[in-house]
Amino acid sequence: MLTVRAPATSANLGSGFDVFGVALERPADVVRVSKAERTTIEVTGAGSEYIPEDPEKNTVGAVAKALDAPAHIEIDKGIRPASGLGSSAASAAAAAVGLNELYGRGHSREALVPIAAKGEAVVSGDAHDDNVAPSIMGGFTIATDDGVTQVDADIPLVACLPDIVVSTRDARRVVPERAGVDQLVETVGNAARLTTGMHRDDPDLVGAGMYDSIVTPARAKLIDGYAGVREAALEAGATGVTISGAGPTVIAACHEGDQRAIGSAMIERFAEEDVEAQVYQTRIGAGATVF
Repeated sequence: MLTVRAPATSANLGSGFDVFGVALERPADVVRVSKAERTTIEVTGAGSEYIPEDPEKNTVGAVAKALDAPAHIEIDKGIRPASGLGSSAASAAAAAVGLNELYGRGHSREALVPIAAKGEAVVSGDAHDDNVAPSIMGGFTIATDDGVTQVDADIPLVACLPDIVVSTRDARRVVPERAGVDQLVETVGNAARLTTGMHRDDPDLVGAGMYDSIVTPARAKLIDGYAGVREAALEAGATGVTISGAGPTVIAACHEGDQRAIGSAMIERFAEEDVEAQVYQTRIGAGATVF
Protein backbone atom coordinates (compact mmCIF):
# COMPACT_ATOMS: atom_id res chain seq x y z
CA MET A 1 0.00 0.00 0.00
CA LEU A 2 1.12 3.54 -0.77
CA THR A 3 -0.19 6.72 0.83
CA VAL A 4 -0.23 10.02 -1.05
CA ARG A 5 -1.09 13.50 0.22
CA ALA A 6 -2.27 15.82 -2.54
CA PRO A 7 -2.88 19.51 -1.83
CA ALA A 8 -5.85 21.71 -2.50
CA THR A 9 -5.32 24.17 -5.32
CA SER A 10 -6.53 27.54 -6.50
CA ALA A 11 -7.01 27.81 -10.25
CA ASN A 12 -7.33 30.83 -12.54
CA LEU A 13 -6.12 33.41 -9.99
CA GLY A 14 -8.29 35.92 -11.81
CA SER A 15 -6.27 36.78 -14.88
CA GLY A 16 -5.20 33.22 -15.79
CA PHE A 17 -8.51 31.54 -16.62
CA ASP A 18 -8.02 27.81 -17.34
CA VAL A 19 -4.22 28.34 -17.31
CA PHE A 20 -2.88 29.44 -13.89
CA GLY A 21 -2.93 27.42 -10.70
CA VAL A 22 -1.20 27.19 -7.33
CA ALA A 23 -0.83 24.39 -4.80
CA LEU A 24 -1.89 25.30 -1.26
CA GLU A 25 -0.13 24.11 1.89
CA ARG A 26 -3.57 23.27 3.32
CA PRO A 27 -6.10 21.69 3.10
CA ALA A 28 -5.34 18.37 1.36
CA ASP A 29 -6.68 14.93 0.44
CA VAL A 30 -4.97 11.73 1.59
CA VAL A 31 -5.30 8.74 -0.74
CA ARG A 32 -4.15 5.16 -0.12
CA VAL A 33 -3.70 2.75 -3.01
CA SER A 34 -3.07 -1.00 -3.02
CA LYS A 35 -2.98 -3.43 -5.95
CA ALA A 36 -6.15 -5.34 -6.73
CA GLU A 37 -7.70 -7.36 -9.54
CA ARG A 38 -10.32 -4.68 -10.09
CA THR A 39 -10.69 -1.09 -8.96
CA THR A 40 -12.75 -0.40 -5.87
CA ILE A 41 -13.12 2.92 -4.08
CA GLU A 42 -13.84 3.89 -0.48
CA VAL A 43 -14.44 7.55 0.42
CA THR A 44 -14.44 9.17 3.86
CA GLY A 45 -14.07 12.74 5.13
CA ALA A 46 -15.47 16.10 4.03
CA GLY A 47 -18.50 15.73 1.78
CA SER A 48 -17.91 12.01 1.31
CA GLU A 49 -21.65 11.34 1.29
CA TYR A 50 -21.89 13.22 -2.02
CA ILE A 51 -18.99 11.45 -3.74
CA PRO A 52 -19.78 8.28 -5.74
CA GLU A 53 -17.68 5.19 -5.05
CA ASP A 54 -18.48 3.70 -8.45
CA PRO A 55 -15.15 3.72 -10.39
CA GLU A 56 -17.01 4.83 -13.51
CA LYS A 57 -18.26 7.95 -11.74
CA ASN A 58 -15.29 8.85 -9.54
CA THR A 59 -12.21 10.81 -10.65
CA VAL A 60 -9.78 8.20 -9.35
CA GLY A 61 -11.51 5.42 -11.27
CA ALA A 62 -10.76 7.20 -14.54
CA VAL A 63 -7.12 7.62 -13.47
CA ALA A 64 -6.74 3.94 -12.60
CA LYS A 65 -8.22 3.02 -15.97
CA ALA A 66 -5.91 5.39 -17.85
CA LEU A 67 -2.84 3.93 -16.12
CA ASP A 68 -4.09 0.33 -16.46
CA ALA A 69 -3.55 0.05 -12.72
CA PRO A 70 -6.50 -1.59 -10.94
CA ALA A 71 -6.42 -0.93 -7.21
CA HIS A 72 -8.33 -0.58 -4.00
CA ILE A 73 -8.32 3.17 -3.44
CA GLU A 74 -9.16 4.78 -0.10
CA ILE A 75 -9.83 8.52 -0.24
CA ASP A 76 -9.82 10.61 2.92
CA LYS A 77 -11.27 13.96 1.83
CA GLY A 78 -9.80 16.99 3.48
CA ILE A 79 -11.10 19.24 0.69
CA ARG A 80 -14.82 19.82 0.45
CA PRO A 81 -16.34 19.04 -2.96
CA ALA A 82 -17.70 22.03 -4.92
CA SER A 83 -15.43 24.38 -2.99
CA GLY A 84 -13.32 25.92 -5.74
CA LEU A 85 -10.25 24.39 -4.11
CA GLY A 86 -9.65 21.58 -6.60
CA SER A 87 -11.29 18.83 -4.54
CA SER A 88 -11.72 16.36 -7.40
CA ALA A 89 -8.33 17.34 -8.83
CA ALA A 90 -6.54 16.54 -5.56
CA SER A 91 -8.00 13.02 -5.46
CA ALA A 92 -7.12 12.48 -9.12
CA ALA A 93 -3.61 13.85 -8.61
CA ALA A 94 -2.99 11.65 -5.58
CA ALA A 95 -4.25 8.57 -7.42
CA ALA A 96 -2.10 9.31 -10.47
CA VAL A 97 1.08 9.78 -8.42
CA GLY A 98 0.36 6.79 -6.19
CA LEU A 99 -0.64 4.33 -8.91
CA ASN A 100 2.24 5.41 -11.13
CA GLU A 101 4.67 4.48 -8.34
CA LEU A 102 2.77 1.42 -7.15
CA TYR A 103 2.80 -0.13 -10.61
CA GLY A 104 6.17 1.30 -11.69
CA ARG A 105 4.72 2.99 -14.76
CA GLY A 106 7.65 5.43 -14.89
CA HIS A 107 5.75 8.57 -15.89
CA SER A 108 7.22 11.96 -14.96
CA ARG A 109 5.16 14.33 -12.83
CA GLU A 110 4.42 16.47 -15.89
CA ALA A 111 3.34 13.41 -17.88
CA LEU A 112 0.89 12.52 -15.11
CA VAL A 113 -0.95 15.84 -15.45
CA PRO A 114 -3.05 14.94 -18.53
CA ILE A 115 -3.72 11.49 -17.03
CA ALA A 116 -5.09 13.05 -13.84
CA ALA A 117 -7.05 15.54 -15.94
CA LYS A 118 -9.02 12.60 -17.37
CA GLY A 119 -10.32 12.11 -13.86
CA GLU A 120 -11.25 15.78 -13.64
CA ALA A 121 -13.36 15.37 -16.76
CA VAL A 122 -15.63 12.98 -14.87
CA VAL A 123 -16.73 15.91 -12.68
CA SER A 124 -16.46 18.98 -14.91
CA GLY A 125 -17.23 17.40 -18.27
CA ASP A 126 -13.93 18.61 -19.72
CA ALA A 127 -10.30 17.71 -19.04
CA HIS A 128 -8.59 20.79 -17.58
CA ASP A 129 -5.03 20.86 -16.26
CA ASP A 130 -5.17 24.07 -14.19
CA ASN A 131 -5.99 22.27 -10.93
CA VAL A 132 -4.30 18.90 -11.37
CA ALA A 133 -1.01 20.48 -12.51
CA PRO A 134 -0.25 22.31 -9.25
CA SER A 135 -1.65 19.46 -7.15
CA ILE A 136 0.85 17.09 -8.76
CA MET A 137 3.80 19.43 -9.33
CA GLY A 138 3.41 22.02 -6.57
CA GLY A 139 4.11 25.76 -6.68
CA PHE A 140 2.65 28.05 -9.34
CA THR A 141 1.84 26.38 -12.65
CA ILE A 142 1.02 27.60 -16.14
CA ALA A 143 -0.82 24.83 -18.00
CA THR A 144 -1.21 25.03 -21.78
CA ASP A 145 -1.68 22.58 -24.63
CA ASP A 146 2.11 22.46 -24.93
CA GLY A 147 2.67 21.33 -21.36
CA VAL A 148 3.18 22.77 -17.88
CA THR A 149 5.57 25.47 -16.69
CA GLN A 150 6.20 25.37 -12.94
CA VAL A 151 7.63 27.96 -10.55
CA ASP A 152 8.46 27.29 -6.88
CA ALA A 153 6.81 30.46 -5.64
CA ASP A 154 6.29 31.41 -1.99
CA ILE A 155 3.33 33.73 -1.45
CA PRO A 156 1.14 33.91 1.71
CA LEU A 157 -2.55 33.30 0.94
CA VAL A 158 -5.91 33.31 2.65
CA ALA A 159 -8.67 31.04 1.35
CA CYS A 160 -12.17 31.77 2.65
CA LEU A 161 -14.73 29.04 1.96
CA PRO A 162 -18.38 30.07 2.47
CA ASP A 163 -21.17 27.61 3.10
CA ILE A 164 -22.34 27.96 -0.50
CA VAL A 165 -22.22 25.37 -3.27
CA VAL A 166 -21.18 26.37 -6.79
CA SER A 167 -20.88 23.51 -9.25
CA THR A 168 -18.10 23.59 -11.82
CA ARG A 169 -20.63 23.09 -14.60
CA ASP A 170 -22.74 26.06 -13.45
CA ALA A 171 -19.63 28.24 -13.12
CA ARG A 172 -18.58 27.43 -16.67
CA ARG A 173 -22.04 28.21 -18.07
CA VAL A 174 -21.83 31.85 -16.98
CA VAL A 175 -18.41 32.53 -18.55
CA PRO A 176 -18.84 35.19 -21.29
CA GLU A 177 -18.31 33.98 -24.83
CA ARG A 178 -16.89 37.33 -25.98
CA ALA A 179 -14.65 40.04 -24.57
CA GLY A 180 -13.61 43.46 -25.79
CA VAL A 181 -10.10 44.22 -26.99
CA ASP A 182 -9.56 46.57 -24.04
CA GLN A 183 -10.50 43.79 -21.63
CA LEU A 184 -8.16 41.34 -23.32
CA VAL A 185 -5.25 43.78 -23.23
CA GLU A 186 -5.90 44.47 -19.56
CA THR A 187 -6.10 40.76 -18.73
CA VAL A 188 -2.88 39.91 -20.58
CA GLY A 189 -1.10 42.71 -18.74
CA ASN A 190 -2.37 41.49 -15.38
CA ALA A 191 -1.41 37.89 -16.16
CA ALA A 192 2.11 39.02 -17.04
CA ARG A 193 2.30 41.03 -13.83
CA LEU A 194 1.14 38.07 -11.75
CA THR A 195 3.64 35.71 -13.40
CA THR A 196 6.48 38.14 -12.72
CA GLY A 197 5.33 38.39 -9.12
CA MET A 198 5.44 34.62 -8.74
CA HIS A 199 9.02 34.53 -10.01
CA ARG A 200 9.99 37.28 -7.56
CA ASP A 201 7.90 36.03 -4.59
CA ASP A 202 6.31 39.48 -4.62
CA PRO A 203 2.81 39.57 -3.03
CA ASP A 204 2.14 43.07 -4.36
CA LEU A 205 2.70 42.11 -8.00
CA VAL A 206 0.78 38.86 -7.57
CA GLY A 207 -2.15 40.64 -5.96
CA ALA A 208 -2.28 43.36 -8.59
CA GLY A 209 -2.17 40.72 -11.31
CA MET A 210 -5.23 38.91 -9.95
CA TYR A 211 -7.64 41.53 -11.26
CA ASP A 212 -9.90 40.30 -14.07
CA SER A 213 -12.86 42.08 -15.66
CA ILE A 214 -14.09 39.21 -17.84
CA VAL A 215 -14.72 35.91 -16.01
CA THR A 216 -14.65 36.93 -12.35
CA PRO A 217 -17.57 39.43 -12.47
CA ALA A 218 -19.79 36.82 -14.11
CA ARG A 219 -18.96 34.17 -11.52
CA ALA A 220 -19.20 36.62 -8.62
CA LYS A 221 -22.96 36.70 -9.11
CA LEU A 222 -23.05 33.06 -7.94
CA ILE A 223 -21.46 33.93 -4.59
CA ASP A 224 -23.61 35.85 -2.11
CA GLY A 225 -21.63 38.71 -0.62
CA TYR A 226 -18.57 38.39 -2.86
CA ALA A 227 -18.12 42.12 -3.53
CA GLY A 228 -18.26 42.98 0.16
CA VAL A 229 -15.89 40.17 1.13
CA ARG A 230 -13.40 41.28 -1.50
CA GLU A 231 -13.57 44.86 -0.25
CA ALA A 232 -13.14 43.75 3.37
CA ALA A 233 -10.08 41.65 2.53
CA LEU A 234 -8.43 44.53 0.67
CA GLU A 235 -9.14 46.90 3.54
CA ALA A 236 -7.56 44.39 5.94
CA GLY A 237 -4.33 44.30 3.93
CA ALA A 238 -4.82 41.85 1.06
CA THR A 239 -2.79 42.75 -2.04
CA GLY A 240 -5.30 41.09 -4.35
CA VAL A 241 -8.55 39.11 -4.11
CA THR A 242 -10.39 36.90 -6.57
CA ILE A 243 -12.52 33.78 -6.88
CA SER A 244 -10.66 30.50 -6.45
CA GLY A 245 -11.40 28.24 -9.39
CA ALA A 246 -15.12 27.93 -10.00
CA GLY A 247 -15.84 29.23 -6.49
CA PRO A 248 -17.27 29.78 -3.98
CA THR A 249 -13.91 30.06 -2.17
CA VAL A 250 -12.48 33.56 -2.23
CA ILE A 251 -8.66 33.66 -2.39
CA ALA A 252 -6.51 36.56 -1.22
CA ALA A 253 -2.79 37.21 -1.64
CA CYS A 254 -1.05 39.08 1.13
CA HIS A 255 2.14 39.84 3.04
CA GLU A 256 3.44 37.66 5.85
CA GLY A 257 1.65 38.38 9.11
CA ASP A 258 -1.54 39.76 7.57
CA GLN A 259 -3.37 36.46 7.13
CA ARG A 260 -5.25 36.40 10.44
CA ALA A 261 -6.69 39.92 10.05
CA ILE A 262 -7.68 39.27 6.44
CA GLY A 263 -9.34 35.96 7.29
CA SER A 264 -11.31 37.50 10.14
CA ALA A 265 -12.49 40.36 7.93
CA MET A 266 -13.69 37.95 5.25
CA ILE A 267 -15.59 35.76 7.70
CA GLU A 268 -17.23 38.80 9.31
CA ARG A 269 -18.36 40.19 5.95
CA PHE A 270 -19.84 36.86 4.90
CA ALA A 271 -21.65 36.74 8.27
CA GLU A 272 -23.29 40.07 7.42
CA GLU A 273 -24.87 38.22 4.48
CA ASP A 274 -25.97 35.39 6.84
CA VAL A 275 -23.41 33.11 5.23
CA GLU A 276 -21.19 30.94 7.42
CA ALA A 277 -17.59 30.55 6.26
CA GLN A 278 -14.29 29.01 7.26
CA VAL A 279 -10.79 30.28 6.59
CA TYR A 280 -7.52 28.58 5.69
CA GLN A 281 -4.43 30.62 6.48
CA THR A 282 -2.13 29.05 3.93
CA ARG A 283 0.48 29.75 1.26
CA ILE A 284 1.77 28.29 -2.01
CA GLY A 285 3.15 24.85 -1.21
CA ALA A 286 4.45 21.54 -2.52
CA GLY A 287 2.72 19.07 -4.81
CA ALA A 288 1.60 15.50 -4.15
CA THR A 289 3.80 13.69 -1.64
CA VAL A 290 4.21 9.92 -1.25
CA PHE A 291 4.80 8.60 2.26
